[in-house]
Amino acid sequence: MVDSTALRYIGIETEYRSDRGNIVEDFYLPALQGATHYDRAVGYFTASSLALLGQGLDDFILHGGTMRIIASPYLRQQDIDDIEAGYALRAVLERAAVRDLEQAVENAHAARGLGKLSRLVAESRVDFKLAYVSQGKCIGMYHEKIGIFRDGQDVIAFKGSANETHSGLVGNFESIEVFRSWDERDAKRASRIRNDFEDLWQDRTPYLRILPFTEAAKKIVEQAAQATANRPELDDLPSNGASVTAPETHNAGIMTIPQSLEVRDYQKEAVQNWFRNRGHGLLRMATGTGKTVTALSAAAQLSSVLAKKNRALMTVVIVPYQHLVDQWSEDISWFGMIPIRAYDSTSSWYQRAFDLTHAMSLGVARGGVIVTTNKTFSGASFQNLLDKYSGQLLLIADEVHNLGARNLRTKLPPRAQFRLGLSATPERWFDDDGTEALINYFGDVVFEMGIGLAIRRGALCRYTYTPILVQLNSEEVELYAEVTAEIAKSMAAGQFTDNAEEKSPLGKLLRKRANILGHARAKLPTLGRELEKRRNDCHQLLYCAEGRHPLSHEHKTGEPSQLDQVMHLVGNKLRMSAARYISETKREERQEILRRFRAAQDLQAIVSMRCLDEGVDVPVARTAYLLASSSNPRQFIQRRGRVLRKAPGKERADIVDFIVVPPHEADALRHETERSMLRSELRRVEEFARLADNEAETLDILRPLRERYGLFDT
Repeated sequence: MVDSTALRYIGIETEYRSDRGNIVEDFYLPALQGATHYDRAVGYFTASSLALLGQGLDDFILHGGTMRIIASPYLRQQDIDDIEAGYALRAVLERAAVRDLEQAVENAHAARGLGKLSRLVAESRVDFKLAYVSQGKCIGMYHEKIGIFRDGQDVIAFKGSANETHSGLVGNFESIEVFRSWDERDAKRASRIRNDFEDLWQDRTPYLRILPFTEAAKKIVEQAAQATANRPELDDLPSNGASVTAPETHNAGIMTIPQSLEVRDYQKEAVQNWFRNRGHGLLRMATGTGKTVTALSAAAQLSSVLAKKNRALMTVVIVPYQHLVDQWSEDISWFGMIPIRAYDSTSSWYQRAFDLTHAMSLGVARGGVIVTTNKTFSGASFQNLLDKYSGQLLLIADEVHNLGARNLRTKLPPRAQFRLGLSATPERWFDDDGTEALINYFGDVVFEMGIGLAIRRGALCRYTYTPILVQLNSEEVELYAEVTAEIAKSMAAGQFTDNAEEKSPLGKLLRKRANILGHARAKLPTLGRELEKRRNDCHQLLYCAEGRHPLSHEHKTGEPSQLDQVMHLVGNKLRMSAARYISETKREERQEILRRFRAAQDLQAIVSMRCLDEGVDVPVARTAYLLASSSNPRQFIQRRGRVLRKAPGKERADIVDFIVVPPHEADALRHETERSMLRSELRRVEEFARLADNEAETLDILRPLRERYGLFDT
């Protein structure tokens, strides 16, 4: 009988890449679960790497697996000074490695992962060694990344860019090459990598020295196991909470889960993972999967746990916009609390918030909730309020990626004992420092549900995707080529910025180029033809480009904005009822627009720019027209998720995406510029198409373009 868990039968591919799947779930865990031996030589000990060691280990332990790990300690300046001063090299390296492990184990995931190794350590089935570069008087870090899985018959060897860290395997864009011993094309390389590891382990590699480290690591593994065992488990999240009773005042009670709320299994899992990480972590959940309900369920459960210990809990919810304050506040009221809404003038909320924190400090109030905007949160008054509060604090950040901006991340309160960040895309676009700051503060991603999984589980509806090809005109092509050349010069001159939101020269050029695509003039007549097909339909969203066409600035023509032109097309030419929903739209008017849209009363379409991107709840929306989407994946993922929310009677959504292509008669000298432009557009198309019901049909539309520009590798 064939063993379906053997390495050659678990479906291992030859390459894994971040744009084509999850390296941890698709490769690392299945291979670890099927292997009997695992050898890894990689970077250094971090909290994330130790957390990952725990994943998939249950099966590995049960079938007698053995493990060998080679890592390199991170040397601080003091370590380097000690080595130069003549201290024993081995002692300094061991001290550095022990320090790395001890610091990493402060992370709950790492403690649990390392603790799982305790049985392997006790049974002498895991060994650790330290590696360092030794060449003359130079001491350096070993930074190669190779690994080998074996099952007694076959070998899987791999190498590539991914460290066994959260950022290495989840957050960053990474790839690994995989070589399988049973494939004659891979066999030699698999054998070579295995031999390379054996040479490392036996200290036979030139320029590298290898030191035993198992005994030193053993104590920390045992401490991690004990800490994990001694940490009390919190109650499982119930499907339905206790009856909700309205508190006498806004600060009298605690949050409870409404009886009418059916908490989905994946939401329970998300909350439980967050609790197991000691109340720290990020939830990467697709738009429409119920991040708000999940977060409030966590808050309610935490309130209950603390109440049993006679501890009050202050919950602060931070959201990007004022309308989201109102939306969150309605949901919080459903959970039995009346929150303080902190925005607008300080006089409208500060005294009530101060009274609440004072009452909690005195033990008069058992809990309280404040919902605020990013702007108000970062202001002096709110920061002063947080500084004075010393009790139990839960910080919930909606669309948490926004808080990675330089002016916001420094305002996050260090005293918050519990931290929960929510976003479909917590990583910041072109801002590694901001992303790292968020992970350092909130913790790693403890739960993830992408759009594909959400659709399969029925949390989001299915959809069809229709890319509509529109051509740039000759003026637009010329300007696009000019701006692209300027961008290349700026990057060559080292003007690249890690923060795309900053008003740097390069940032302005990148936005200008995106605006050329977003405002392509051929989109309007094409949109008219598409709208004509759905002229009598309701629940339609239209996303327009921001600002004005770059050529209108160049020529000072005073050309109307795309949004104005769309409103004229929809309302005057097609006689469809429509409303604009933009940042200048007053809050009361926004609420009325959304009410009419949901009820399908004399309003067929909403025309917007960015205001519908984050958090606005319009589940009834059935059709979305994307006239403009930046290359930032957050934006188009948010827009797709907005129309995939489920609603009564809604079985499927339709997404119509306007894809800009070069004109057929374009100058061949601009061929590379055009290829670059198409790559950017095609990335979005492929992301949308791969989960659509009509994927094959969609990709056929693009085949002629791929052939023309040689983009079948994109």
